[in-house]
Amino acid sequence: MEKSGKGVALLSRPEINIVWLKRDLRSQDHEPLAAAEAAGIPYLILYLFEPTLLAHPQCSLRHNQFIFESLQDLKKTLGVQGRTLGICYADAVVVFSEILHKYRVKRLFSYRESGVQLSWDRDKEVAQLCLQNNIEWLEFQREGVLRGIQNRDGWDKAWFVKMHSPLINNSFDPDLTLDWKHKFQIPETLKQAWSAYPAAYQAPGETMGWKYLKSFCEERGRNYMRQISKPLGSRYSCGRVSPYLAWGCLSVKQVYQYVKNHPNAANNKRAFNGFLTRVKWRSHFIQKFEVECEYETLCINRGYEHMDWQRNEAFIKAWKSGQTGYPMVDANMRCLHATGWINFRMRAMLVSFFCHHLGQDWRDGVYHLAQLFLDYEPGIHYPQFQMQAGTTGVNTVRMYNPVKQGLDHDPDGEFIKQWVPELREVPTTHIHQPWTLTPMEQQFMNFELGVDYPLPLVDLESSGKAARQRIYGHRKHPQVQKEKQRILKTHTRRIK
Repeated sequence: MEKSGKGVALLSRPEINIVWLKRDLRSQDHEPLAAAEAAGIPYLILYLFEPTLLAHPQCSLRHNQFIFESLQDLKKTLGVQGRTLGICYADAVVVFSEILHKYRVKRLFSYRESGVQLSWDRDKEVAQLCLQNNIEWLEFQREGVLRGIQNRDGWDKAWFVKMHSPLINNSFDPDLTLDWKHKFQIPETLKQAWSAYPAAYQAPGETMGWKYLKSFCEERGRNYMRQISKPLGSRYSCGRVSPYLAWGCLSVKQVYQYVKNHPNAANNKRAFNGFLTRVKWRSHFIQKFEVECEYETLCINRGYEHMDWQRNEAFIKAWKSGQTGYPMVDANMRCLHATGWINFRMRAMLVSFFCHHLGQDWRDGVYHLAQLFLDYEPGIHYPQFQMQAGTTGVNTVRMYNPVKQGLDHDPDGEFIKQWVPELREVPTTHIHQPWTLTPMEQQFMNFELGVDYPLPLVDLESSGKAARQRIYGHRKHPQVQKEKQRILKTHTRRIK
């Protein structure tokens, strides 16, 4: 029986595989790359800057800069091994369809992505393309996060088993490389913008990720627990590996095993154990988002969709720009704009202040911080934002008082004076509450509140009281109570 012309043409195309990089920009402990090598046929390694996804409000220039420069680091590493890395500017289905004109694709290897609804929809389109073209798409587990689970029974055990499994020592056969000349080049204007990486941000890439991890274990980590809540001290004593985990320059398993097995672990037991606990929490929150990506756009406890939010454009603008009149809030927001990183407590304070004291809908601030965080990870960002906003109906409502946070964690105002230069001449006794300066004191300082620095947007006592009444009062809503039981059943481990 003769084959059709189309069938002959298809069989004459070289058979290849594809490794599709997403949030896994590294050369080691990489399951899709290992699987492609083991398959024994030539394969492409691709990263796609997808215009449709780049238009999503979560994305920002700093993310693309970090990714672009991390890819340059990865290209160098792979180049030493005789491998090439293809970087395309086009949506996934467009790129893969073009490849199919030249090659018969046998398998597509990638990690699963616990992303926003838009990336999930994209994955469904790719899955359909694979089905139509008899391509086997093998997706590997990322972060110890499981797909398709209905509850958390057995999740903790599975996570620890994954974290203790052997690291993959990736090696590369130059004979399996493909030099695919593609047409999906990054526009020159974007390439220039993405390659202009600001020195104030953490340096990108797998190489730098290892430097930060090693310096944490060798020196910086000893003060981890003492400085974790300090806006200034945390910059030096925290792990600072979150951007490398977010974009996959390091794997969670690499970080977990390196810290746990480091010679200094015995001497810094409390600090290292505290760090490792937070590594697990990280996967815990990503698992929440994997199960319910509606965290991005809807109150996870649907009962809070009935709560009334009074949108105030002036409040939102002041919060976003660090002009609220509360020094601790403004210093952290401005620091975040400039550097892309602040510690967890200060992030929680920004969200709490926005949602509780300013009374704004969490959705009006969630993308702003997503764009600013250099270590933005959807699976952490949206569940954490809602937890701090008090819209889960499960967690304790945390209402951070920015004055108290300043007094507790920046008592001398060093961090504030660094990022709010208008207040550098304000005495320490007033640095956290500049509105307490008398007109005479302001005159002596050549400083005028409301001119040189904003008056407070709200009164903390009255706004906090109103927020408690609003949040706690709404917890009695029947749908909130019903949803609470569903959330507990889905996202928490049952006690036997």
